[in-house]
Amino acid sequence: MEPRAGVSKQDIREQIWDYMEARNLADFPRPVHHRIPNFKGSYLACQNIKDLAVFARTQEVKVDPDKPLEGVRLLALQSKKTLLVPTPRLRTGLFNKITPPPGATKDVLRKCATSQGVKNYSTPVGLDSRVLVDLVVVGSVAVSEKGWRIGKGEGYADLEYSMMVSMGAVSQGTPVVTIVHDCQVVDIPETLLEDHDLTVDYILTPTRVITTGCERPKPTGIVWSKIPRCCGLSSQCALEGFPYPAADCSLYVRQLGIRHVTSTPPALEGQVPTTGPPGKPLALRLLRRKPWLAALWAPRKTEKSRPVPAAATACLADAEWQVEMAGLRGRRLPRAYGAEAPE
Repeated sequence: MEPRAGVSKQDIREQIWDYMEARNLADFPRPVHHRIPNFKGSYLACQNIKDLAVFARTQEVKVDPDKPLEGVRLLALQSKKTLLVPTPRLRTGLFNKITPPPGATKDVLRKCATSQGVKNYSTPVGLDSRVLVDLVVVGSVAVSEKGWRIGKGEGYADLEYSMMVSMGAVSQGTPVVTIVHDCQVVDIPETLLEDHDLTVDYILTPTRVITTGCERPKPTGIVWSKIPRCCGLSSQCALEGFPYPAADCSLYVRQLGIRHVTSTPPALEGQVPTTGPPGKPLALRLLRRKPWLAALWAPRKTEKSRPVPAAATACLADAEWQVEMAGLRGRRLPRAYGAEAPE
């Protein structure tokens, strides 16, 4: 199956999803639309990773939580490798380390490899932890033999990889593997790719092991220009009791990314009060209601810098992407990382 000429990424996604459903190639959970599709034969495709020399020498592997990758998570645990799984939608952090109980049986390891097992047998890994990932395994909706990948459209895999680059966990030489059905291997026009898009080095299907030899550089960090505008900013501020116009969050998300806020962006000057109702400092009120902000609220105090008010920090919790680097726990993204801004 090949996509028609002049298609967009979303056209290719829809074509793959429709094809898999129409021919009953999809497996639970269904329908596969708007997901990394699970497929019949996914466990067999996962077994092919044992044929890769990079897997044999891997000590620490990051595997996405998607259902079709469950077999790889199980193999990693059975091989006693350190298994890191991203937090779904980056809600509470970047990584979870899967830690099976001592003396875990095969059945327990199988549970650990499931989405429920990730919840029950994991411990969070902070960004200040020393993590060195030897192998990255991601899900895909479509992938080309050249190594060009299309996900489900929300940008999480791209953002996770970029965050790993920023924390020094991966490099350009870290292999990236994806596992798909044969029908998901299609031609993808290079014109659809952008700088923030993750490419893959190996493609595993139920019938093939494809070495892509991809020479296109992987992301070298977060592409800040691709961070969308914070459409939820005003609603969050309204919730806190004062009006605030929507603004471009790129600048102060970047500042928050190093856990310090060193200046007030021009858009915030004179618009964000430092206190709420009389006798109730806004910072204290926000921290009481949003204790997860406490780790963030440690601004540097130097002659040339002053902290952004806590109100502005809280507003970022409703930004259109969820930044574990900033210690934020956001809501579901209304628009994807890297997506074009609406008119």
